[in-house]
Amino acid sequence: MAQKRRTQSWAELKQAGNQCFKTGQYGEAITLYTQAIQQLEKSGQKNQEDLGILYSNRAASYLKDGNCSECIKDCSVSLDRVPFGIKSLLRRAAAYEAMERYRQAYVDYKTALQMDCNLPAAHDGTNRMTKALTDMDGPSWREKLPPIPTVPMAVKEKIMLAASPNAISKQNGIKETNTQMARDVKKAKLLKEEGNAFVKKGDHKKAVEKYTQSLSQDPSEVTTYTNRALCYLSLKMYQEAVRDCNEALKLDPANIKALYRRAQAFKELKDKKACVADLTSLLKIEPDNMASLKLLQDIQKMK
Repeated sequence: MAQKRRTQSWAELKQAGNQCFKTGQYGEAITLYTQAIQQLEKSGQKNQEDLGILYSNRAASYLKDGNCSECIKDCSVSLDRVPFGIKSLLRRAAAYEAMERYRQAYVDYKTALQMDCNLPAAHDGTNRMTKALTDMDGPSWREKLPPIPTVPMAVKEKIMLAASPNAISKQNGIKETNTQMARDVKKAKLLKEEGNAFVKKGDHKKAVEKYTQSLSQDPSEVTTYTNRALCYLSLKMYQEAVRDCNEALKLDPANIKALYRRAQAFKELKDKKACVADLTSLLKIEPDNMASLKLLQDIQKMK
C-alpha cells in the first residue's frame, strides 16, 4: 500500500486526500496532501495555483484536526501563491479566531467580504470579531487593527467570472471588462465627491442626484449609501433613508453611520422598537457614542 502511494501522481494523492477529508480522516488527509505537495514541487512544474490549493486543503485538515498554528502557516503559504484566495482567508480567520487572535481574524473576514459581500461565514465572523474586540479593546478597537488589504479590481472580476455560468465564453473580454470597471469606479468616486460638495452647500436634492449616479457606477461603496441616507433624512424621505442604510449594512454589518442614520429614520417613522434595536447594536460597538446615547434617551420618552 505504501509503495503504491509513492508511485501515485500529485493529482492522485490530492484526490485521495480529498476523499479522506470527506470521511473525517484528517490525519491521513494531511499525510496525503503533504506527499502531493512534495510530488508537485519535485516535478519541476511548480504550478502556483495547484500548490496554493494543496496548501489550502492541508490547512483545512489541520483546522479540523485542531492544529490552528499549522493551519495559519499553510493558509499564509497558499495566499502567497494565490493572493486573496477566499477559502484560505476564511480558514485562516477561523484559526485566528480559535486562538483568540481576534484582530487578525477580523482583517481576514473583512478581506473576504470585499470579494463576496454575501458570504455568511464572513458576515458572521465579522460580527463575532466586532463584539469580541469591543469587549477586549473598548470603543477604540478599530484603531488597534492591522491594515486591511484592498482587494484589486482584477481579483474581484476574476471571482465574478468564475461564478458565472458563462465564464469560459467571457474570458476574452476580461481585459476590456477590467478597464471598464476601473473607469466606472473612478467615475463613481468623482460623482461622490460632487455629491459631498453639494452637501456642504446644503443642497441635499442635488447631492442625492450625484450619489445616485455614483452608485449606478459602483454599487459597492458603503459611504455613498450612508451619505445619501443623510440627505434623505434632511429631505424627510425616511423610508428611502432606511433602504440606503440597509444596503450599507449588507456591505458592512457594523457600520456606525448606517446604524445611527437608520435609527434616526425609524424614530421619525415612529418605529420605536426598530430604533432602539439599532441604537442597542451601535452602542455594543461604541458604548460611548454620545449622539446615540442621547437619541436612545429621546426615543425611550416616546409613547
